[in-house]
Amino acid sequence: MAANTARIFEVADELDAAGHYPTWVRVRKALGGGSIMTISEAMTEWRARKAAKETPVREALPQAVSELLAQFGAALWAQALQLSAGREALKKDRHGIEAQHQEAADLADQLSSELEAARQEATDLRQQLEVAQSTVKGLGDQLREREQSLAVAHARTDEIRNRATQLTEQLNAATAQNSQLLQTITDMQQAKNNK
Repeated sequence: MAANTARIFEVADELDAAGHYPTWVRVRKALGGGSIMTISEAMTEWRARKAAKETPVREALPQAVSELLAQFGAALWAQALQLSAGREALKKDRHGIEAQHQEAADLADQLSSELEAARQEATDLRQQLEVAQSTVKGLGDQLREREQSLAVAHARTDEIRNRATQLTEQLNAATAQNSQLLQTITDMQQAKNNK
């Protein structure tokens, strides 16, 4: 599902309102997917906008104080502003580092889960391959047995055919001999009757 910047901002605002710091991993999960690059760039822009909204407006030094404290007050105020800006910058940097650390930890968890799933899938595929190889070997053995049985059947068929040929030849010879004997008997009876 492609996520546009407005939708990414909306999800980030929802997570932030719910008290969850919106990392790109959490936003991507809430969106149900999307380009890591697109979400990461949008989150950088979202953080910058949020930081701009949260930056407090500095009020100018009150006129009465300015008149009373003059240069000392102005120098002291400038130092206070500089210290406050430094603290804000440090706070933002620390918050950014924490966010990056959280994103890295989330990514490490996600990659660890994906790696475990890939390992499990590889194990399953290995087992399926072993079963398939065993099945192929069994089928090969059955094929060899059937080929041997077929060869034996062919040899037996050849033997039967040869024996049938021999018996046919013997039958033909016996039939011919029988015909000759019958002819001889017939000739003898005719000769006897003619006498």
